[in-house]
Amino acid sequence: MTMETRSWHKHYPPEIPTSIAYDEKPLHHFLEESAKNYGKKKALYFMGKELTYNEVYEDTKGFASYLQKLGLEKGDRVSIMLPNCPQSVIAYYGVLMAGGVVVQTNPLYMERELEYQLKDSEAKMILCLDVLYPKVANVKANTSVEHVFVTGIKDYLPFPKNKIYPFIQRRQYQMLVKPEQSTDTHIWKNMLDESSGQVAPIDIDPKEDLALLQYTGGTTGFPKGVMLTHFNLVANTQMSVKWLYKSQKAKGTMLAILPFFHVYGMTVVMNFSVMMGNKMILMPKFEPEDVLKVISKQKPTLFPGAPTIYIALLNHPDLKKYDLSSIEACISGSAPLPIEVQEQFEKVTGGKLVEGYGLTETSPVTHSNFIWSNRVSGSIGVPWPDTDAKILKLDSEEEADHGDIGEISVKGPQVMKGYWNRQEETDQVLSEDGWFRTGDMGYVNDNGYFYIVDRKKDMIIAGGYNIYPREVEEILYEHEAVQEAVIIGIPDPYRGETVKAFIVKKQNSSVTEEELNEFCRKNIAAFKVPRIYEFREELPKTAVGKILRRTLVEEEKKKLEDQKPLQNS
Repeated sequence: MTMETRSWHKHYPPEIPTSIAYDEKPLHHFLEESAKNYGKKKALYFMGKELTYNEVYEDTKGFASYLQKLGLEKGDRVSIMLPNCPQSVIAYYGVLMAGGVVVQTNPLYMERELEYQLKDSEAKMILCLDVLYPKVANVKANTSVEHVFVTGIKDYLPFPKNKIYPFIQRRQYQMLVKPEQSTDTHIWKNMLDESSGQVAPIDIDPKEDLALLQYTGGTTGFPKGVMLTHFNLVANTQMSVKWLYKSQKAKGTMLAILPFFHVYGMTVVMNFSVMMGNKMILMPKFEPEDVLKVISKQKPTLFPGAPTIYIALLNHPDLKKYDLSSIEACISGSAPLPIEVQEQFEKVTGGKLVEGYGLTETSPVTHSNFIWSNRVSGSIGVPWPDTDAKILKLDSEEEADHGDIGEISVKGPQVMKGYWNRQEETDQVLSEDGWFRTGDMGYVNDNGYFYIVDRKKDMIIAGGYNIYPREVEEILYEHEAVQEAVIIGIPDPYRGETVKAFIVKKQNSSVTEEELNEFCRKNIAAFKVPRIYEFREELPKTAVGKILRRTLVEEEKKKLEDQKPLQNS
């Protein structure tokens, strides 16, 4: 890859190249390589159980072999509906090794969402947790699914946890699911016992062949399947390796809280760890106290996360009881990182926490601050190696001047092939020469550092003024009583839209609407100050902790619709 010199390249430390010679190999090759080089090293830690790279590789071959025996052909889609557990890693690489395409499926999906994704992707097979099996069984007949694989958390728990867990599960889910092996239902342990482990080699073209169909959140319309090739994912992972240049092969320990069914966790946590031969500490769900205990005992060095994860840890009442000093580096993604949170977290851990940026369509990372040099708080940093970026004037192909707000557009080896079966929508965002329009509004300063101001569709227009929620949220986060804040625009007959703030207060803190109003008026222009405040115990979030702004918008719309008949009566 060659890359023209850009203004941000002058800030690159000598350890990070502006261009990389990427390995044009299938993604699963890196698991094989780590098993060869670090076979006896611990690859996974899961609730007390540890697996070596050799053990992970053998089970991966076992699963791949079983898939091929059932008739999986190159390019067939296989859905994985699991939280972070050993099976989620083994199945991911097993599907790729067998020549399939992974479809990551959120375990929290309801039947309607699951059925839509299975139909749209035309998945031929699905692997799910035993407690999710009833959902899968209920929709299977309406989809292309021919085979269901069932596993359980207990399958990789150490004794006696594996014996106790079914009782915990029965209490937690009010059910105990025991699917039977049949011609179209396959039990994980039986599959691995029966598998020959012999995998027929598949000819993969890394630049052309898909590794992944990753569905976008669907905040507008139905979710779309983002087509990512082996090369897209290998390139983005190798960029991560260069960016985290102080992390040595087979030396680091990765805290895996970000779910692997989300592209951020998949690349920056799972693929990165496997490529580096690092140990992953798998956590199936985020519970602040459990995370603090695990950090204190297992001593992870790397901790990618989302702002809400760091906020929850910082506000835990027993934070000071735990030793978090092992943490060396964290890249925060999926939402803006408040400066207050960055500073507090670095003070508590002694490590570095920086903001990055990316999208499902870009595998996902395109920008980040430097971890150990030249970082700019409040900025998403600079483009990664071989990644170009520019700001386009609103609804135009013309480039904006430095400092002017416009739509961020990016180009690089991590940019998707397109949307699955949606050529028209692909053409709207992806140009013939590879530039992808992100839908995010931002600007670049004279030094080449990029700033996000908001999603194009989240911009609020009140009384003719453009208001960017992130700017107002940053101010609210500075108030000592505010734990979480989100800003939306709601319809207003006079101003067009007006600004509403949703606030979660810190434990044992109190603040009134009047006090927040006064605080905002001291720090931002009057037209940006929220006119309405709503205090909540919690805010709706995605699995990676991203606050669901659109959910709050929809709630407000429904409130207005419900009020209309009352007003007319």
